Amino acid sequence: MSNTEHGELPFPDYDHLSAGELEHRIRSLSQEDLDRLLRHEREHGNRAHMVTLLTARLHQLQEGSPRSPGSAEPPAGPPGESGGSRVTPATSPQPYHPPPHGTPDQAAKPKGDRF
Repeated sequence: MSNTEHGELPFPDYDHLSAGELEHRIRSLSQEDLDRLLRHEREHGNRAHMVTLLTARLHQLQEGSPRSPGSAEPPAGPPGESGGSRVTPATSPQPYHPPPHGTPDQAAKPKGDRF
């Protein structure tokens, strides 16, 4: 049996997080929480990129990097709203279909050794 149970982890869904999600969520963790995650990772998946990420954050904390305030949960945006600009037929550009070889106004030029 493992020394680290899922209930002891700062993130109950840790095993399902991607490296990108984890990178932002670990910034609010203490050194003890990071040690717990690192121990869990080494005992279970031992994924090199996750071990590297957790180890790098531990080194940052040891060198005096501050913890980020806030929750260890990912930020939630307003429900039902997506970000970015809205594309409509009025704002989209006209389709562009360039001719395959030159343009009608420019005749093709022969290669140097062909006549």
